[in-house]
Order: sequence, then structure tokens, then C-alpha cells
Amino acid sequence: MSDIKKVVLAYSGGLDTSIILKWLQETYRCEVVTFTADLGQGEELEPARRKAELLGIKDIYVEDLREEFVRDYVFPMFRANALYEGVYLLGTSIARPLIAKRQIEIAAETGADAVCHGATGKGNDQVRFELGYYALNPDIRVIAPWREWDLN
Repeated sequence: MSDIKKVVLAYSGGLDTSIILKWLQETYRCEVVTFTADLGQGEELEPARRKAELLGIKDIYVEDLREEFVRDYVFPMFRANALYEGVYLLGTSIARPLIAKRQIEIAAETGADAVCHGATGKGNDQVRFELGYYALNPDIRVIAPWREWDLN
């Protein structure tokens, strides 16, 4: 596991990704870069930055992706009439490829050799993140903690 030098974590600042952040530092003994996407959630962004700082992160990316999200993801989704069970908008689902895209770009910018997400196996978010990662960089290492942890 120690061959990973730097990882870009999709970081919300919540409990799961904060635990994952510390786990990455302790398990992989690597540098962690956090990336928090502003997709319109507002006041959750600054606490995420502060928490990353408190956890010792030096490279913290909090980026406003709202315009790109709406233009390149939400509008096409509306045009396709993409609704889950014909009722529910797919805002969270459609955001994953954009987050993955920016993580891969940050990995290239910072020299990171891995990316990480906090998606559990409950839904399809693991697939959404990882298809995006591998489509953009087939050689990237992907760390998926929920698959590595032996939780019962």
C-alpha cells in the first residue's frame, strides 16, 4: 500500500470523508489533497475547508463548479428527461462524473498518483466515480475505502 505517494480525495467535510482522510494518512502514509466541489450547497463549503486544515491538509481545493454543472450536466439531463422512477431528479448522480473529472485534473496538476472517493456500496456512486476516473486516466490508482474495510 505504501507505493502511493499522493491521493486526491473527494472531500465533503462530513464524517465519512473526514474518517477516510485520516485513514488514508495512516494506512497509506501518503500526502492527501482534498477537493470539495461547490455545486450549490452554499454554507457547507467553508466548514469543509476548515476541517481539512485542522486535519493537517496543505493542498485544499474548494472550487465553484456550479456553472459547468448546470450547463454541461443538468441541462442535458433535463433535455433527456432523465428522472429516476419518473419522478426524482438525478442531481447527485449526475454530479459524480464532474467531480471525478476535476479530481483527475487536480491529480495531474499536483502529481498525485491516486484518487479516492467515499461512496459506499449502497448505490451506484462507486461506479459513477470510477468510470469517470478510468475514462479520463486509465492508469490512475483508485482507492475505495468502503471496499477495503472489513466492516460487518
